[in-house]
Amino acid sequence: MKDFLLIFRQPSYDYSTTSAADMQALTKKWQDWVGGIAAQGKLASNGTRLSLDGKVLKAGGVVTDGPFVEIRERLGSFVIVKAENLEEATTLAHGCPALDADGSVEIRPIIG
Repeated sequence: MKDFLLIFRQPSYDYSTTSAADMQALTKKWQDWVGGIAAQGKLASNGTRLSLDGKVLKAGGVVTDGPFVEIRERLGSFVIVKAENLEEATTLAHGCPALDADGSVEIRPIIG
């Protein structure tokens, strides 16, 4: 088994207008999806949510506010899964709630 990083990208939008009930439903979707991966024994790390704040350091010492000044999406969180290969890791990414919000899941092998 190899470890794969699933990176969740979603459009950048303001959650402050989302109702408590909608946030609770969204949280449950995420818990159910990650729980399904864990039930298969394929969850290596449930990662963590990332703050919306950040900076980007570029070559030459250029620092910008961000962290996503060039794109209209945000990196929301990540998990690490165990899979035999990239295809299986991609299959595990199906059903991710980020996809319901026009987001994407980037699947990356972890070298090490």
